[in-house]
Amino acid sequence: MKHTLLVTLLALGGISAASAAEVVKIGFIGPLTGPDAHWGKDNQNCAQLAVDTLNRSALRINGQPVQFELVSQDDQEDPKQSTLAAQKLLDEEVKAVVGPFTSGTTIPAARIINQAGLPQFSVAVNATYTNQGYGNAFRLSAVDTRMGPAIAQYALSELKAKRIAMIDDRTAYSQGLADKFEAEAKRLGAQVIRREYTTPGQNNFSPILTTIRAAKPDLLFVAMSDSQAAPLALQMKQLGLSTKVLSGDMIQTDNFIKLSGGNSEGFMAAVAGNVLEKRSQGQDFIKRYQAKYGKAPLSYGPQHYDAVMLVAKAMQQANSTEPGKVTAALKKISYEGVNASYRFDSRGDLIQAPITVYQVRQAKWAPVKVTF
Repeated sequence: MKHTLLVTLLALGGISAASAAEVVKIGFIGPLTGPDAHWGKDNQNCAQLAVDTLNRSALRINGQPVQFELVSQDDQEDPKQSTLAAQKLLDEEVKAVVGPFTSGTTIPAARIINQAGLPQFSVAVNATYTNQGYGNAFRLSAVDTRMGPAIAQYALSELKAKRIAMIDDRTAYSQGLADKFEAEAKRLGAQVIRREYTTPGQNNFSPILTTIRAAKPDLLFVAMSDSQAAPLALQMKQLGLSTKVLSGDMIQTDNFIKLSGGNSEGFMAAVAGNVLEKRSQGQDFIKRYQAKYGKAPLSYGPQHYDAVMLVAKAMQQANSTEPGKVTAALKKISYEGVNASYRFDSRGDLIQAPITVYQVRQAKWAPVKVTF
């Protein structure tokens, strides 16, 4: 009887010890519905994989056990919804925020997240995100002031482009990237003979493409999502426009290849990320992601995984889960992630941000150039 009582008390003690772990909530914001939901859900999957990995490691912060929890909000890729999502996460008392995904949603949400003093991570490329002087914003990828020029340099040096046409959808992401691309292309001596505009959700490009065809460019630069670029590829084929196409990162998905109906061959996209297969951490990450979700991750999911791991690493270094101390640790952190080596400058930009150019070859995206 005494033995039974002792076992019971020990078991209850174990339960009590487990329940004593501090629950650390990490917020996630992304487009979980709408035309870019595949991006948002993949980013969420990667963040959740990081949480699961941390919880299996029995992590302790300042000697105390912690249990991580991902709290997700859908911003529908709408700036107003992103601010509401940020406020909901503050009400949930999260310790850090991963996201939003696009520049147009990240920038307005950053104001609310900053007011609460929480560290925030985003792959948004628009320079405004880290130029607001908040001090708690950390960019997980290349900024457009570097990415736009890098793409232009590739266009001129590798593709020998001289007469360039452009299309962007006027979002904060697309317009910012296109502006930087255009400025550098002109500086290097190229002619931008046409710059056309569209809007998100618009899929009829025939009038624009007819005008561009008449201008006879040797390169078309596009900055838009994969769901828009797919009908663009089809309509280019229908109009007999065989100009080389170089894009920003948002078209670099299997979804684009599928929706384009076999008309994507040769399309190129510059992605603010690394080739995971060339990094040991990346190879391991891909295996674990595929084991859990049964498919390969998209281009920006790995950065969301790394963001969660960065939070945990900073908490360990700060010996605290208090957001202000975590932010201070992040400013000095050096972390080898699955996508990159993470160190941030005084603005919160990634110091060595990889950029990879991919091309569709035999209906698959293949890396053709990596630059830092």
